[in-house]
Amino acid sequence: MDEFQAANRRKWNELAEVHYTSANSAYGIDDFLNGPEGTRDLHKTELEELGSVEGLDILHLQCHFGMDTLLLARKGANSVTGLDFSPVAIAQARELAERAGIEASFIEGNVYDAPKLIQATYDLVYVTWGTICWLPDIDAWARVVAHFVKPGGRFYFLDQHPVVLSFDDYAPAPHAPVYDYFHKPEPLPFETSDSYADGSAVLQTKRSYEWTHPVGEVVTALIDAGLRLEYLHEFDTVAWKALAFMEPCEGGLYRLPEGMPRLPLSYSISARKPL
Repeated sequence: MDEFQAANRRKWNELAEVHYTSANSAYGIDDFLNGPEGTRDLHKTELEELGSVEGLDILHLQCHFGMDTLLLARKGANSVTGLDFSPVAIAQARELAERAGIEASFIEGNVYDAPKLIQATYDLVYVTWGTICWLPDIDAWARVVAHFVKPGGRFYFLDQHPVVLSFDDYAPAPHAPVYDYFHKPEPLPFETSDSYADGSAVLQTKRSYEWTHPVGEVVTALIDAGLRLEYLHEFDTVAWKALAFMEPCEGGLYRLPEGMPRLPLSYSISARKPL
C-alpha cells in the first residue's frame, strides 16, 4: 500500500499547487481573502446539514489546503485543526490561515497515523468531498474517526456516492457502469492530467490509485468503531463535475442533465459517540 499512497501523495502535491495558485481555480482564494463575508462558503449540502459550529473544537481530516477548515473557524468554532498527507497542501494551509488572520492548527500526516500525531479529542470530526476513495482500508479509517470524537460529540461525513465511481468520468454521454460498485483490495489505477478544480490545468503527475467503498461498508465500519448513526442521506447533487455530462446547479453543486433518471451522486452521514 505504501507504493499506492506515495503515488497519490505526489499527485495531491501537484493538485494543491494548482488549486492554491491558479487564477482559474474553483477554490477562489481571492474571494476567500478579499470578498465580502459569504462570498466563498461551504457547499449548499453541508450548510443545510451541519448546523451551528459556534464554540466547537473541530478536527478536519483530509483537509487539502484547509480552506473549509478556515471557513469553519469563520463560522465561530472555538478551535480548528486540519490534517492532510500532502506537505505542499499543509504549507499552503498554514500560509492561508496567516493571510486570513485566522488561528488554526495544520498537521501533515497520513490519516491512518493521525492518533499518533494529534493528542486531543473533538466536539466535531469533519470529513467531506473526495476523501475515502483514496483510502484502502475503510475499517481502519472509521476507527481513526471514532478515536477523535469526544463522548457525546459528532462525526459529519459528506462525499460522492460510490455509484458515481462506477462510471467513466470522461465519457461525454450517459453510459452503463464500467467499474465494480463493491470494494476490492486492489486499487483502480488512473492516468489523468486534469484537475477537478481547474479545467485549464495540465498536470505532470498522472498516475493515481483509488478504492471504492460501498455505502453499507462505510456505515458498518462506523458502527463497529463505536459510533451511533443519526442519519444517512442521499442526494442527486455532487460538489464537482464528477462526470463529463453533468450540469451546474444551485449552491456550487452539479447534477445529471434534465430528463435523465435521478441517481445518488453524494451522501452524508451524521453519527455520535455515546456518552
